[in-house]
Amino acid sequence: MRSTTLTLINPLGLHARAASKLVDVAKSFASEVTLQKDGQAVDGKSIMSLLLLGAPVGTQLELTVEGEDEDAALEGICALIEAGFYELDED
Repeated sequence: MRSTTLTLINPLGLHARAASKLVDVAKSFASEVTLQKDGQAVDGKSIMSLLLLGAPVGTQLELTVEGEDEDAALEGICALIEAGFYELDED
């Protein structure tokens, strides 16, 4: 199992488009993906669960991955979140 804490830096936080991108990346791995905010843990492969976190910009999320490809999954999801879901250049 691997885990890390990440901060949402994109202006809209974990909104529908960002959550969809996160689910797409998470589903590309066999590992279980869990995100936790303020003690509430959700499945990182469920868009509805992610949206229910209500995570605006600046929110810290704990990402936990467990499974055969956990290193790659952690790296891929971290890259997406740290890049602001590739929304930082949009106006």
